[in-house]
Amino acid sequence: MALGMVLALPAGAASGRVIKVLPFFLDLKGRHTLTPSLYERDAYQYLLRQNPEKRSGLLFDVHWKAKGAAVKPLKLRLELRGILQGKAPRQSVLETEVKPGGWLGSWAQLTLTGQAYTDFGEVTAWRATLWEGDRLLGQQQSFLW
Repeated sequence: MALGMVLALPAGAASGRVIKVLPFFLDLKGRHTLTPSLYERDAYQYLLRQNPEKRSGLLFDVHWKAKGAAVKPLKLRLELRGILQGKAPRQSVLETEVKPGGWLGSWAQLTLTGQAYTDFGEVTAWRATLWEGDRLLGQQQSFLW
């Protein structure tokens, strides 16, 4: 049965996955941390979480990996669901084209800032997907997706 699954993939087709998604608030200067320390980053994120008036957007660091030769361009898509107080639920999609990196994978950043962030409201759920053309290679999603 495993042999049949391997044969079903086109020759030279890429495979891939989304390994990790790290969402961060951005401050009014566009920073998600003040120092390289992970402890300080988490403390600063706590401060931004408690003080929405100090935020200017969201940054999503996405760790992904692809193996094999991609026939079509690779694309990372981030779908967001959220709610703005007193308004209907919102949805937004962020995308970026990516190039395969080393054997440990690559990181990509997607941001929601400015008026788009202000109009979106609080993110309630997200899903990150890796695509080769119109073929899904991998995904990672939040608990509430």
